[in-house]
Amino acid sequence: MRTPPSRRAVLGAAVATAGTTVLAACSGASETDRSGTKAGGADADGTTRGGMNHGTSHGGRSTGEYVSPDGEEVAAAEAKRPSGPSRKFDLTATPSRLDLGGGLVVGSWAYEARLPGQELRFAVGDNVTLTLANHLPATTTLHWHGLNVRNDMDGVPDLTQKAIRPGAEFVYRFKVPHPGTYWFHPHTGVQQDRGLYAPLIVDDPKEPLKYDKEWVVVLDDWVDGVDGSTPDSVLDELSGGRGGMDHGGSDQSGMDHGGMDQDGSGHGDMDQEGDMDDKGDTGGSGHAGSPKSPKSAKRRSGPSRIMTDSFSKLLDSHGGNVAYPYYLINGRVPKSPSSFSAKPGDRIRLRIINAGGDTAFRVALGGHRMTITHTDGYPVRHTTTDALLLGMGERYDVIVTAGDGVFPLTALAEGKRASALALLRTGTGSAPTASVRPKELDGKLVEAGELSPDGSVALSVREPDRTIRFKLTGNMKAFDWAFDREPYNPDRRRPVKAGERVRLEFYNVTTMWHPIHLHGHSFGVVGAAGPQHRASHRRAASWARKDTAIVRPHSSLAVEFDADNPGLWMLHCHNIYHSDVGMMTVLGYRR
Repeated sequence: MRTPPSRRAVLGAAVATAGTTVLAACSGASETDRSGTKAGGADADGTTRGGMNHGTSHGGRSTGEYVSPDGEEVAAAEAKRPSGPSRKFDLTATPSRLDLGGGLVVGSWAYEARLPGQELRFAVGDNVTLTLANHLPATTTLHWHGLNVRNDMDGVPDLTQKAIRPGAEFVYRFKVPHPGTYWFHPHTGVQQDRGLYAPLIVDDPKEPLKYDKEWVVVLDDWVDGVDGSTPDSVLDELSGGRGGMDHGGSDQSGMDHGGMDQDGSGHGDMDQEGDMDDKGDTGGSGHAGSPKSPKSAKRRSGPSRIMTDSFSKLLDSHGGNVAYPYYLINGRVPKSPSSFSAKPGDRIRLRIINAGGDTAFRVALGGHRMTITHTDGYPVRHTTTDALLLGMGERYDVIVTAGDGVFPLTALAEGKRASALALLRTGTGSAPTASVRPKELDGKLVEAGELSPDGSVALSVREPDRTIRFKLTGNMKAFDWAFDREPYNPDRRRPVKAGERVRLEFYNVTTMWHPIHLHGHSFGVVGAAGPQHRASHRRAASWARKDTAIVRPHSSLAVEFDADNPGLWMLHCHNIYHSDVGMMTVLGYRR
């Protein structure tokens, strides 16, 4: 029996429904320090506006009051990290023909013409040098999802680096700070919803888990290259032809689809109080409404991809905005699934990654119970479950003891009446059909808020120095997703200071669920937000550690993190279409 790599995890999600309490508690974005006074330099809503100011290597400007992504504070923090051997990698992003199985071959973009891309494996302390060659017809970047690298290597165009032009290269250099299950993808337009993603595993030199085999499982929803569809045409249809934010200079198709309307409003339907008026949303039906502009029909390639009649009881929400024709596990359609071989009795570690663009997956392994060991890279107290729920960007590590036979690993696309499939083979037997639904999918389901961290990664108990509140706004018909009704602007920063314990409170006033992801940090999942919950939440030892967490509709969520990685950090919804129309913001470290 070997003692393999990886290591830390813990998760977040399960949020108590707050109902009208959400609106009462959230009177708009605000920020207070421990004394309850406004932080200096911030606007009345607790945010700060200023130039992009990324330093000369990021646009030729100075950050002023904010730490530059390549500033001395970032270099000093990097110098304190463990240092190990040097590792060099080369990666090429290129247009590719991808075989999804069952005779389905599509044109897309990928790393090294593989789907998923080749797994990268690091060890804690490795000095990584990775050169990305961009052979795409559009600009691109690399984001190391969940890995808290130095700020100028985080891969966000117009914020931490210049986008990599077609035909150019960019060298990413960083020390690997912590172990766990992660992945990498672009942070440019809706490129992630092509084939541009791959697993990233960081081995733990002190790994306590004992297991015989390791199975990396990557979930995805697929539309690119099917009947002429592309993620960009899907975005145009959803947004009524407005396209995305155009951060990075151009979109996936290589064309400039423009940004918001001339007034920058994004057509939000607001009442006089400034709260979201949901009359344009269709509630539980999941109908996204009609395209807002005839431009969408002109730009659209392929059939309509707007999701209609979608609802997930588990999420209490629309399943998603996009009607994907296929759902994949490790790049294969259910009619031609990938297989993993083991022996009966083997202890198998599954590292499960949701790389989808618009789909939450409920995952179960037929005939087995799973022991959750990690979430989002951080270890948790071991907890047994039948099924898991993963929003986009989330990861879970589980241990199973293999039975004898052929077993379905099923990933149900929540609210979309479809699923993805892979097989565990340990003996003889017939493979299940593509539509198999193991009973475990409807069994016990443990969510992030029910998990506790392993003692080695639990946050210390302390009062927050700063609280920042966000209202999640938008609706399906207008497709104007945002924080506090303001589309993303990289010049707008929510200030934090190094050394602070920061509390983020999210109040979702929409009828849609949102997986919220924070770059550069992991947070503790506290629970429902609002003053009525705060007294009971000062138990940091019970907060699972994560970087991505689900916020259900008409509910709230509070998380806390320690500000220990200086720079300018993206906070956004990991629904790729929500983020690209504006549901993103920036946390900026003050000098």
